[in-house]
Amino acid sequence: MSRPLLFLDVDGPLNPYAAQPERRPEGYTTIRASVLPGRPLRVWLNPSHGPALLALGYDLCWATTWMAEANHWIAPVIGLPELPYVDFGRGLFAERPDGVHWKTEAIVAYAAGRPFAWVDDEQSPADTAYVVAHHPGPALLHHVDPRVGLREEDFAVLANAATGLVTRL
Repeated sequence: MSRPLLFLDVDGPLNPYAAQPERRPEGYTTIRASVLPGRPLRVWLNPSHGPALLALGYDLCWATTWMAEANHWIAPVIGLPELPYVDFGRGLFAERPDGVHWKTEAIVAYAAGRPFAWVDDEQSPADTAYVVAHHPGPALLHHVDPRVGLREEDFAVLANAATGLVTRL
């Protein structure tokens, strides 16, 4: 029996970018990531998130605009090993007329029927409807407030869901 996938967004769940800009959340550290030319990005990360994510019972996978860069900038700070990532390719930031987020179709394709949970701050009911219509396995789309990032309550929901996703295989 395989474990469910956990698709991880960075900005919002792991980096509470929408928190008050002058006030780093408690327990977080600041990095300056030079991902693109120009001014480095200010990123807040909580080193306790990596061990907590690893303890959940999922196979972790990046589902973020950071793609492979998440392994360079994010994983070491929060204590995660190198993870696979969804390559969004030409779909990156592509607007859809049906309102489905540009990540959703690629995540469903990557999962290939395997049970999954997806933590992000930009999901909508259109994404849930797309997953229900196009993904034969169980799935959980879990919204995280980008002002606070992942919290204990989110980890509890994900832990409970992991058990349910596996038992419904």
